[in-house]
Amino acid sequence: MITLRRIFFSISIAAVAAALFSLMYFTLSAGGIAAIDVVILVSFVLVLPWLSIGFCNAVIGFTISVFARDPLAIVNPDAAKAPQDAPITTSTALLLCIRNEMPARLVRNLEAMMRGLVQSNESQQFHVYVISDTTDQQIVEQEQVAFEQLADTLHEQVALTYRRRDLNTGYKAGNIKDFCNRWGAQHDFALVLDADSFMSAAAMLRLVRIMQASPKMGILQGLVVGLPSTSAFTRMYQFGMRLGMRSFTMGSAWWQADCGPYWGHNALIRIAPFMQHCEMPVFKDRHGQEKHILSHDQLEAVLMRRAGYDVRVYPFEDGSWEENPPTLNEYLGRDLRWCKGNMQYVRLLTLPGIQTTSRMQLIFAVLMFAGSPAWVVMLIAFSALIGTTYNVHNVIDVGPGLVLFISVILVYFSPKLISAFEVLIRASSRRSFGGFFRFTIALIIEMIFSITLISIMWVSQTALLLGLMFSQNNSWSGQARDDHVVLIRQAIQRFSLHLFVGVLLFWPLAHLHPEAIPFALVFAGGLLVAIPFSIITSWPSVGLLFKRMRLFGVPEEFNTPPELKELGLPALSKQVTRTTAVNSLSSRS
Repeated sequence: MITLRRIFFSISIAAVAAALFSLMYFTLSAGGIAAIDVVILVSFVLVLPWLSIGFCNAVIGFTISVFARDPLAIVNPDAAKAPQDAPITTSTALLLCIRNEMPARLVRNLEAMMRGLVQSNESQQFHVYVISDTTDQQIVEQEQVAFEQLADTLHEQVALTYRRRDLNTGYKAGNIKDFCNRWGAQHDFALVLDADSFMSAAAMLRLVRIMQASPKMGILQGLVVGLPSTSAFTRMYQFGMRLGMRSFTMGSAWWQADCGPYWGHNALIRIAPFMQHCEMPVFKDRHGQEKHILSHDQLEAVLMRRAGYDVRVYPFEDGSWEENPPTLNEYLGRDLRWCKGNMQYVRLLTLPGIQTTSRMQLIFAVLMFAGSPAWVVMLIAFSALIGTTYNVHNVIDVGPGLVLFISVILVYFSPKLISAFEVLIRASSRRSFGGFFRFTIALIIEMIFSITLISIMWVSQTALLLGLMFSQNNSWSGQARDDHVVLIRQAIQRFSLHLFVGVLLFWPLAHLHPEAIPFALVFAGGLLVAIPFSIITSWPSVGLLFKRMRLFGVPEEFNTPPELKELGLPALSKQVTRTTAVNSLSSRS
């Protein structure tokens, strides 16, 4: 059955890719296929996999969500069969992995999670480990005091152990490996948390009960959504992300099945096979120096599946959250760290013994970022093609071109659009997002936001990939999680390249074919406004305006779960002042 699903999915993405490629070929064939047309076609071939995968995942996910009697039984039958009132008989370690994070926020989240476990009467089966790689000595001292106090507060109800390494060898994967060597044998499962993670007790217990009832399950990933935020950038970003993940995750869970994803946090792992089979390889660079894996999560999922254990996802929003970056600068910083890490998978594509599906997932993880240079090359080539001829009909067949343009937009944004349609056709879903009018207005603005963001991401990722050809610096710096203002000089420094590329793209069109500019703006307009876009979306006043209007509100803002009320999030308070919304007025780009 799973094999048939994967064959169907492969045929589907091939059909979508073939249809789009045909449209591109017919669009370019007006004056014959010249060298620049070949460049465009080759570039388009490189971006087609992710376009097609996203569309097919969304359509499949929507179909299952809307028409299946029991969607969970279809995509994760073990989870559907697991009793949700079974006593917890296994031991679970909660791993909070941190590095140079402010302890107050960590303690706030962790204390609420521990209280939830105590109230569930299952806390004796859990042991919290705060495993720190912090290097800032001032933060080290704060960590020691904060977690000692937290351990004393709940020591009779939930055990807590704090450990710090002097060297963060192997990054987060090395941090977890050190835990496994010290304490792994004492526990059955480990629930991995990032510094920005928060989970309800019900969500944690659900994962444990599912894995407890499924001996073959090695990793169970929970669907992660963004915590309510007062940042304008974050509100728009995670509103769209919340929509996109709904159908995409359900659809991918249908065909990935036992070769599912692991995103590195808010997930449960079975410790024994993880320790035995999931150790990260270490590379040597051209100077003979050791280089550790940055993006460990997908590789660990691949290795767990190779060992014969299932890797599954629980594809519903279920009390599992994370904090998203507060500004465009911080978002790109996180995105580029992922990009750098995923590129290391190229050296792992020939790993022996891994599942074909797992190998394809590694390829998809590479193409997710490797497609960005292809988009940039394609845009430049199109600009040159149109901007160097007086009669555009000599080089482009406008009819197929218009169909291609609309098709690419719809396919690219299909996960969001299909999930939005699912929300709109269900009264309960509309209410959870604030009603039809508010949701629709937010969706329209978010689409403009996303269109602005995509070209900025393409250029940033392309610049990083070009840099990796000459340097293998695998640093992984900390993140600024508090709302803060992006200063003008910082925006200019960060996005001058984007403005230059934008001018390079639009100058030929403005000279000969200004009528083509509106179409080009969809794919590259963000480059022209990247500097003010990064500044304005960081302004507290914009975020507070959105909050007062309840625009881009996620369901937790309209019906707040009890566990989130304990966190005292500014986005959930009735009154938010400029002071509480902004903790820092300087950027840590």
